[in-house]
Amino acid sequence: MPPIRLRFVGCGDAFAGGGRFNTCFLLEGDREPVLIDCGATSLVALKRAGIDPASIGWVALSHLHGDHFAGLAWLILDGAYAGRSRPLVIAGPVSTQERFKTMFEAIYPGATSSERPFEISFLEYAEAQPTQLGPATVTPFEVIHPSGAPPYALRIDYGAKTIGYSGDTEWTDSLLEAARDTDLFVCECNFFERSRPGHLNYPTVWENRERFGTRRLVLTHLSQDVLDHLDEVEIEVAEDGLELEV
Repeated sequence: MPPIRLRFVGCGDAFAGGGRFNTCFLLEGDREPVLIDCGATSLVALKRAGIDPASIGWVALSHLHGDHFAGLAWLILDGAYAGRSRPLVIAGPVSTQERFKTMFEAIYPGATSSERPFEISFLEYAEAQPTQLGPATVTPFEVIHPSGAPPYALRIDYGAKTIGYSGDTEWTDSLLEAARDTDLFVCECNFFERSRPGHLNYPTVWENRERFGTRRLVLTHLSQDVLDHLDEVEIEVAEDGLELEV
């Protein structure tokens, strides 16, 4: 079997700290790729990375903020104009389909009723229950990040590997459930020392690094605040375009 890889198509925060793209990760190596989050800039980032958007049939969303799911609008429009035929399946929190339709209609009126050459379907998570998403099994654990629907950390079994992802959240022990015994845990770290609701800072991640129980810990969703202190960060940090063999 080819090695499992995680590609950081985008790993920035909502405000493009350091000029980074919004969150968008690609799992590859099993029979089909799986996209994890699809922030507003994701179509640009995918094309810049040389990834065919039509190759993506499965998307796992952590929560419903624009920097994590709004890129679905352009992914779908691109497919419609490019003659995509492959179905697209999107998994996310309760109300994902309704929120997507509201967002899509707001930015492109009439888009939700337009005919497309491919099918789109939605799956909804249930807390701590595995969801089969094509080649991946996604298990969500609710975290703390108000976003109009339950936000989740995700535990993803893909190929023979397990990848954990914090989503966006302040500290909660749910992160330990998502991270335990994973081959890789990707953890948000939005602030360096400042403490803000809904997000983690570096001291919190550092203090809990051993508790995660993962074989590899990588930080993502870095604001300019963290990027300005990278020389003080002693945990591996993602950057746009980084590819990790899991």
